[in-house]
Amino acid sequence: MVSLQTLLNRWHWRPIRNCPGRLVLVTTDRSIPLDTLLGSDAHAQTFTSDMARDKILVVPLDDGGLISYTRADGSVVHTLNTEEGFGRKLSQLGISLTMDGAE
Repeated sequence: MVSLQTLLNRWHWRPIRNCPGRLVLVTTDRSIPLDTLLGSDAHAQTFTSDMARDKILVVPLDDGGLISYTRADGSVVHTLNTEEGFGRKLSQLGISLTMDGAE
């Protein structure tokens, strides 16, 4: 499994203002798929939430997690989260993760 630190080292991220422990991927390519970010063993759980207009892809990491938002135009916004930021954002979105990948 890829770690938070590996993703920090491999890609360019910037902090999300007023969201401690959360970063957004800085790129001009808004179509980067999860397997490019995480490798071929990436397994995301897919959610919808009344708190977000986009489909939400969630990948827990040992030390945090990746939350990606897939927009209607096909673009994707990837956010990298520390353990604290990950838990807080999932709670805000009303998302509970399950072991089998289904909500």
